[in-house]
Amino acid sequence: MELDAYDNGEFDRGARKVKELIWVVVSGLFFSTWLPGSLWRVTLLRLFGAKVGVGVIIKPRVVVKFPWKLHIGDYSWVGEQVWIDNLDSVSIGSHVCISQGVYLCTGSHEWSSLSFKLITKPIEIADQVWLAAFSRISPGVVIAQGAVLSFSSIATKSLREWTIYSGQPAEAIKHRVKKE
Repeated sequence: MELDAYDNGEFDRGARKVKELIWVVVSGLFFSTWLPGSLWRVTLLRLFGAKVGVGVIIKPRVVVKFPWKLHIGDYSWVGEQVWIDNLDSVSIGSHVCISQGVYLCTGSHEWSSLSFKLITKPIEIADQVWLAAFSRISPGVVIAQGAVLSFSSIATKSLREWTIYSGQPAEAIKHRVKKE
């Protein structure tokens, strides 16, 4: 790599720089803080362009890079210290539990590029998914309905529906039984 050759000029931030600057300030002072409450966090996300459904819970110390690239369905929970590093779109379905400390990463770099070229890929999380505490999701991963990623696991590939995954990298360990 030759980092002095780095140029992310092709990267689309999805909003004007002034909007991004205002979000950085608002997020730092209010959104990503220890202050309790969820409704006002949801309201801030919506004000900055996120699509957020009803009944969504956003806990303290959550970090969202670009709200305008975020979609959260109904009745989903985002736990404390979740980091949504959404250089690309992140779509979270309904009735999803994202536990504390989860990291959703939509960006990386081209290893063979001398200029360390930025690469972004969206993350899609379907309905009724549970991402357990401190798990990690790689760029471009699709997590199908009802999948579970266990504690501290890393999803580097897409996860099948109603399957429980564990490990680094995550491997399927058993089928998830859907109970009524």
